[in-house]
Amino acid sequence: MTAAHEVPVRGLLRVGVGRPVDLSAIDTRATPGLPPLAVTGPDRKSWAREQVRQLGRDLAEQQEMLYAQAVAGSGTGRRLLLVLQAMDCGGKDGAVRRVAGAMDPLGLHIRAFGPPTAEELDHHFLWRIRRALPPAGYVGVFNRSHYEDVLVVRVDSLAPEEVWRPRYDEINAFESELIDDGFVVIKVFLHISYDEQRERLLSRLTDPTKHWKYHPGDVDARAKWPDYQAAYAEALSRCASERAPWHVVPADRKWYRDWALAHLLREHFVELDLAYPPARFDLGFERARLLAGDGAGPSKVNVG
Repeated sequence: MTAAHEVPVRGLLRVGVGRPVDLSAIDTRATPGLPPLAVTGPDRKSWAREQVRQLGRDLAEQQEMLYAQAVAGSGTGRRLLLVLQAMDCGGKDGAVRRVAGAMDPLGLHIRAFGPPTAEELDHHFLWRIRRALPPAGYVGVFNRSHYEDVLVVRVDSLAPEEVWRPRYDEINAFESELIDDGFVVIKVFLHISYDEQRERLLSRLTDPTKHWKYHPGDVDARAKWPDYQAAYAEALSRCASERAPWHVVPADRKWYRDWALAHLLREHFVELDLAYPPARFDLGFERARLLAGDGAGPSKVNVG
């Protein structure tokens, strides 16, 4: 594993439990935890991206051990769930592609949540979330999540306050249940500025290869920026717990966003103290049996 970073990033990015959250006080271009030389060096983007590549190898190995333990029946149902939330253009897709993309797709379970379908609206708001949870041994990634039901539902008045406000407690109970069942829950808010969002939206209009990513509704949502910031602040404050804390990652600098997220994942993996499961058979006997069988050679098939 890489030793390029020693200070835990999770502590620097973690939201205080039981404290109000003021997103306006968090610099979206900050780089908490980045080594000083990397912060001031002329090639810091390249440095950070190389670190993410190195960490990707660590993450892939950790994921394989988690998956192997589940296959061998020795993982006690453990799985990891990364919950990503952000304003439009916050970088959720890019973070998944660059960080989670380093892992083996065999053990990944990625789900993006858009507006609920008619069927989903007929059920409790957590119904579709429960159906998308990763199996034991997997790393799950939620691109948006159950938090949309206290964010967009609140801001766009899709339900009255007496409906969405009790959901904070329901979410806390749900996440506590997951942790009791062997989940490691990592919740990350990718925090970008109003100005950075404008630049990213403009780039989608300028670059023909990004036109498909642009939605006119993004501008309508942008007009509600203060309301969304208030909704996020309350969600982060009300649903930050010791067992399932929130982390705010300054995300104006994409290279730092990826670096910080990779470290968050690695730190949580290391805490699991994973290892490859031991063989459940006699290695010497199986090796001898294989070599003895090879002595006979492949059987010949007579033709005609």
